[in-house]
Amino acid sequence: MASTDSEIVKEFRFFRVYEDSRVQLTFPPFLKATVPPSDDPVTGVRSKDVTISSEPLVSARIFVPKLTDPKQKFPLLFYVHGGGFCMMSAFAPGYHDFCRTISAQAGAIVVSVEYGLFPDRPIPACYEDSWVALQWVASHVGGNGPEPWLNDHVDFGKVFIGGDSAGGNISHTLAFRVGSIGLPGVKVVGVIFIHPYFGGTEDDEMWLFMNPSNSGLQDPRMKPPVEDLGKLGCERLLIFVAEKDHLYTPGKDYYEDLKKSEWGGKVELIENHGEEHVFHMRNPKCEKAAELMGKIVSFIKED
Repeated sequence: MASTDSEIVKEFRFFRVYEDSRVQLTFPPFLKATVPPSDDPVTGVRSKDVTISSEPLVSARIFVPKLTDPKQKFPLLFYVHGGGFCMMSAFAPGYHDFCRTISAQAGAIVVSVEYGLFPDRPIPACYEDSWVALQWVASHVGGNGPEPWLNDHVDFGKVFIGGDSAGGNISHTLAFRVGSIGLPGVKVVGVIFIHPYFGGTEDDEMWLFMNPSNSGLQDPRMKPPVEDLGKLGCERLLIFVAEKDHLYTPGKDYYEDLKKSEWGGKVELIENHGEEHVFHMRNPKCEKAAELMGKIVSFIKED
């Protein structure tokens, strides 16, 4: 709620901070909209919501493609939504439609994680919640996890991680943890970044404010060093950058740094010319959004 009895001491892209330490989010109310899970009669994709952890609360929406065999196995995409670490939801209409489309076109199970957001849960909650959720997915490797869809239908030799904007940043930290710590029984084949945030912009001060435990502008979660890139736990990486996006240069810098690192995988950079940040979410039916979706689908289906 807005404060009327204190002065604004800091103002960022998505929120302002008052003298009495209260935080007022400034993004439009429609960005809080959510939709329930559903079965899509056109594609046959089904979805459901699951609780992964109750304290702190971590949940996810799972999408499973139409089954043609009761023992059918699918690759899995673990998806992390964007929103500047303080807004949006895995249950938002745009993300629901995006993940459902990937599930249908790629023939993949999608687990879209709902992680903690600032200011209720400051950074690093987003990183920790997402890692907890990815470990929960891995707990189904033996076929005796809590979610039947994952037990019965996931090919754990074909797992992907992906995200857009802040979700791309979080996806990097997941891939780094997989490479550094491991994820027993799971092979992360590829990682997808869509217009990812990796520091180097006016939003850096906002990220530092949202993360009271930050280590400054060189914090490896915000601006990954080359040595961290060499430890990514995946074989392939697909990076999208948009020409008119303020995150364009950091995304390209990540690509160049990755090529200088000791990582031995295959990386592809896709430039969305003439487009702005996450244009595919704002106008999912445009030609370039369809091209972006096609690249993601091909990336997942590639042998």
